[in-house]
Amino acid sequence: MAEGKQRGILVDVTQCIGCGECYRACQEANGQPPHENPEKFDESTFTYLLDLGNDTFVRRLCMHCFTPTCVSVCPVTALEKTEKGPVTYDPEKCMGCRYCMMACPFGVPTYEWHSAMPRIRKCEMCSKRGDAGPACAEACPTGATITGELEGLIADSERRLRESPSTYFPHVYGSTEVGGTSVRYPLPKSPKEMGLPTNLPTDPLPLTTWTVLKHVPDIAIFGGILLGGLWWLTNRKYAVTRDERERRRRIDDVFSDDNDKG
Repeated sequence: MAEGKQRGILVDVTQCIGCGECYRACQEANGQPPHENPEKFDESTFTYLLDLGNDTFVRRLCMHCFTPTCVSVCPVTALEKTEKGPVTYDPEKCMGCRYCMMACPFGVPTYEWHSAMPRIRKCEMCSKRGDAGPACAEACPTGATITGELEGLIADSERRLRESPSTYFPHVYGSTEVGGTSVRYPLPKSPKEMGLPTNLPTDPLPLTTWTVLKHVPDIAIFGGILLGGLWWLTNRKYAVTRDERERRRRIDDVFSDDNDKG
């Protein structure tokens, strides 16, 4: 792959036969214990296949968002979106807050709950393999998973839809979701029917968060003024009540003195 070019992954569900070579290669490349037919992300599973029946399989993996929410919420920069495309993780920086797990719209990061020194676990697009690229793509026997320059993969996915409109749903998953991702899915049916996360915004989620957070100073100022006003009114009420009680006490004292003299 040319220097400076971003890498991506294209997963064509119509060509997947469910053989499992992708997750087996992933397990080996990442030094994870081998296990057959994983059904979800966990501390030793970075990719798995959704079996939808009728020989339809949908591969799940980290989407490597253009503007990753996991990166934006990490307070110690343990997660990073690299110039080459992958979202990588540095366990030496991680403080174990797990904000990334809560923030990811695709439910990807997991945690080593049972480890004495737990780490966040997720696909890093085999970034340590360099130009060799992701092991899953190398192992796929049908071309259902391919890798290469992201720009070329985007053009390839759009070409597939254009040339075979009866085969593909008219949207490449990952092209607009949360601002775009480095993983693209040409699908035979809608993302919802394929079991993929839906109802996602087209803007990057960190941008959406910032749109809200940028108004926090205004809210804080207004809230401060409001609370200050309530504090003044409350204390003013107590002061008026106190003064009224004092006035009545003095009046009572005067009447009491007069009665004593009489």
